[in-house]
Amino acid sequence: MLPVLVHLTFTSLGSQLLLYALAALTVGYVTVNGWRSAEGVLDAATGVRAPVPARDRLLRAAGYGVLGAALAGFGLQYALPPGAFPGAKGEGIPLHTYGLLLALGFITAVAVAGRLAQDEWRRLEWKDGAWVDVEGPRKREQLTDMTVWVLLGGIGGSRLLFVLVNWRDYAQDWSQVLSLGGGLVFYGGLMGAAVAAFVFARMHRIDFWRLADVCIPTVSLGQCLGRLGCFSAGCCWGDVAPAHAATAVHFPGGGLAQDLLGRLGNTSSLAYSSQLQDSRFVVEATGEIFHHAAPGAVRISDWAAQMGHTLGVYPTQLFESAGQLLLFVGLLYARRFRRFHGHVLALWLMAYAVLRSTVELFRGDVERGTLHGLLQSLGAEDLAAAVPLEAWYNVSTSQFISLCMFAFGAVLLAQKGRRRESEAAGLGPTPSAA
Repeated sequence: MLPVLVHLTFTSLGSQLLLYALAALTVGYVTVNGWRSAEGVLDAATGVRAPVPARDRLLRAAGYGVLGAALAGFGLQYALPPGAFPGAKGEGIPLHTYGLLLALGFITAVAVAGRLAQDEWRRLEWKDGAWVDVEGPRKREQLTDMTVWVLLGGIGGSRLLFVLVNWRDYAQDWSQVLSLGGGLVFYGGLMGAAVAAFVFARMHRIDFWRLADVCIPTVSLGQCLGRLGCFSAGCCWGDVAPAHAATAVHFPGGGLAQDLLGRLGNTSSLAYSSQLQDSRFVVEATGEIFHHAAPGAVRISDWAAQMGHTLGVYPTQLFESAGQLLLFVGLLYARRFRRFHGHVLALWLMAYAVLRSTVELFRGDVERGTLHGLLQSLGAEDLAAAVPLEAWYNVSTSQFISLCMFAFGAVLLAQKGRRRESEAAGLGPTPSAA
């Protein structure tokens, strides 16, 4: 576990000037990108866009610049020490492994999706003595623009689902709903991003199913890296494993995790913090958990407090990361044989539902939301007692969503497959969607 790579501080004048220079360069880059990405009015008859007036480019560049300056100002206020910037908090810039890998996953997914989009919509025309792709690069630019929508929709959706799952905690103080202190759920982010992409596709007259086939494999690529971030932060951990299990891992408590420079930090893994409050009992040799004292069992919280780290747990983050990588490679191969737009999406919905449901069987973080917790939140204590935390039928929120997602993928596959067969039977052979 490496929760923080390095914690940057800006106490010297030189480091402060360097940070100001980086902020200025960022604002400049965002502004130039706004100028370059401006598009003229689309002629519906010819499909050609008119030249962009200089005034429109300036307005777009100014809007991007204002947004970039606001974000840069927020970052400077957070990182610089008091006196170096108005309202400065002096927090520095901790490079969290989780955030870095999450950002790397997102950027990698966007880059690969852009390349796939360019290949998907490639249209060659003979110009100036050479064949030129006149459509692929434009679709790649549109997909890059869509990433802002997807990012905002993903963050909003992931936060919303987290709040709904933990509504009892937020019912005491609803102001915490807008807190930036964590609390994100992948499935919520996926649904929020899907809605944003659908709206964007409708606005720009892009076939959503075709767009989904292009983008959905890269979701697995991004999640492959994102789950490595989960492992580094000690979140989304697995259930207690038998002491002899070869795959068991231990997550540290506060004061044990180091950064790249070997400096100890006070950050405690979420898995350790959870076990520190777990009043259940466990037989360490077998990993069997009880709600009462049993021969050979110790209280989980006492064991964690004494050892300073968690019991051995399954590395479910690594399980899913490996599964997502295989899913990404498999879907890229499957794109060659798709029979209709939406085929790859349907395959992903079904395959990921199976992967996630399987991994959930090994999860140990009850905070993620389960049937047991839902019954407790509704005041049905007797029913909750009949669904123990460790029971296989204590389905999690993610398993329920996976079931719905698998059903949707199966219906999509069946309906679109039958429609294509009907069209082929009535109208003759149709061009391949690939």
